[in-house]
Amino acid sequence: QVQLVESGGGLVQPGGSLRLSCAASGRTFSNMGWFRQTPGNEREFVAAINWNGGSTYYSDSVRARFAISRDNNRNTVYLQMVSLKPEDTAVYYCAADDSGPSTLVAGYRYWGQGTQVTVSS
Repeated sequence: QVQLVESGGGLVQPGGSLRLSCAASGRTFSNMGWFRQTPGNEREFVAAINWNGGSTYYSDSVRARFAISRDNNRNTVYLQMVSLKPEDTAVYYCAADDSGPSTLVAGYRYWGQGTQVTVSS
């Protein structure tokens, strides 16, 4: 059974940094991504990465501040977040699929449970 487990969320002050991790059980997926969601809003795309890390994709709101990477030996994808803002506060979800890289929720079959990121002073 496929499992994606996120970790690394927490409370951070504005301007601070966090690194999220997502470990996939048992296999390497071709494409992995990060999404985030706030109460009452739809899940939105944050970043995605292809199978070898050679192609990465970002939403405009995080492009200059977040970096997605992966370690296929560990079946793990990371999201390094710097210069965090209060508007980055959300539950962050890891997603995985074997189709082409996607910025859409519908482009991913497998999802983690989410990890809370709160940016507040």
